[in-house]
This record gives sequence, C-alpha cells and structure tokens, in this order.
Amino acid sequence: MTSKIEKFAAKLIEAEKKRVGINPLTVVDPEITVDEAYYIQLENIKKKVAEGQKIVGKKIGLTSVAVQKMLGVDEPDYGHLLDSMVVENGGTIFCETMLQPKVEGEIAFILKKDLKGPNVTVLDVLQATDYVVPALEIVDSRIQDWKIKLPDTVADNASSGLFVLGGKPTKIKDINLELMGMVLLQNGEVANTGVGAAALGNPATCVAWLANRLADYDITLKAGEVILSGALSGMVVVNPGDNFTARFANLGQVSVNFK
Repeated sequence: MTSKIEKFAAKLIEAEKKRVGINPLTVVDPEITVDEAYYIQLENIKKKVAEGQKIVGKKIGLTSVAVQKMLGVDEPDYGHLLDSMVVENGGTIFCETMLQPKVEGEIAFILKKDLKGPNVTVLDVLQATDYVVPALEIVDSRIQDWKIKLPDTVADNASSGLFVLGGKPTKIKDINLELMGMVLLQNGEVANTGVGAAALGNPATCVAWLANRLADYDITLKAGEVILSGALSGMVVVNPGDNFTARFANLGQVSVNFK
C-alpha cells in the first residue's frame, strides 16, 4: 500500500470522527486515480471491520446519467454498507451525528445466493435475489460542501452515510422493476418522484454492474447482503425536524425522522 492511500484514508476517517469536511482529494492531488480511490475506500473498510463493525451489503451510486454527466464519468460507483449504518424504519437520526446529509429513495435487493463477476447478467441477479424492499439512503460526504469528483466520492465510501429498509419483502416476479414508481415526501409534501428505469434502465442492471465491477477487487456479493441499487430520483437536503417517506408502487413505504 502506498503512503498516499494511507494518508488520504486517515484524513477521511478523521473527518468522519470530527464531523468536519476536508478539501477534495482531487484538489490536494489532481493525479489521484479512481483505482487508488477504491483502495482508499477498502483500507478504511478494513479498519472498521477490524474494530468490530460488520459488512452487511453494498451500495451503488451515480446510476443516473444526469449525475454521471455532472461528474464527468460514464459508469456508477459503489460503497460498502456496515451494520453501524442501519436505521430502523420510522426511526430518528440526530443531524449532529452527520456532516451534510441528503436523502434518496431506492430499491434494495436482498440476496439469497452469492454473485461473483466478471460475467454476471441481469438474469443472474434476478435468480440470486431473495426479495426486494423500499429503502431510504441517507448519503453524506466527508468532502467539504459536497465539492466532489469521482475519486473523491469513491474514496469516501461512495458518500455513504446511513440507510433504512422498510415496506414488505416482495418477490421480483410479483413486480415490474423498470416501471416501479416512487414518490419521496418531505414533511408530507412531494419532494420528487422517480421510476425504476431511472437506475440504468433497470435496478437489476445496477446490481449486475456491481458484481462485475467488484470482480476487479476479488470481492463477492454474498447471500444475505443488502444491495442498495441506486437512487430513483435526486438527492434532497436534510434539515433538522424533517420527516422523509418514500412510497413505492406495490412495495410499500419506508420513512425516517431527523432531529
């Protein structure tokens, strides 16, 4: 491991603990690569696992073409989900425990079989999925003012924060993932709406991409893991006192409160 990876990994950990954003890594080192950024992410995940946290799944980000264009990239990214990130459906999050949170509505896949790239197909994903549920992802950034480029968010565990699972476990055969509609409510008012096709045309396509991308780092998606398949609409900024509820056609709803 290079000293650069160790140095940036330590900076991100410190930012998380102190809850103070740092300068973008891409400003400090304009030559940093996406591959180096993934190794920074993995270094910090290893540290957290060594401290007793458990990996419970993965998240996929940048699944929207509009967001990809904004960051000048042509593929999604991913991060790790830890047991420390889980929030109960209807639970409360204290804003002072985060830096600059935003909320997204997503479809979560719960796997019943392992998925290992590099040749995973959408059909493989459907066959490996036990069920899906609605999810809220509370993204956060240790980079000051969300001034991120792709290596910044990748190194920062794909801007992961917390996540909430809700609704009722639903078999994929009972729904249409591409046409799945979602409305995200903020304090009872419509913040935005989305549809399954907003995530690379089909959320299952995102999961297949993830399994194949992880093969580059010899990582397997394991049975029992939660896979957040990507936002169906834009991020919404959180304010103390907010309540968010995402309602999905045929999947139920999921909610969270902020104080």
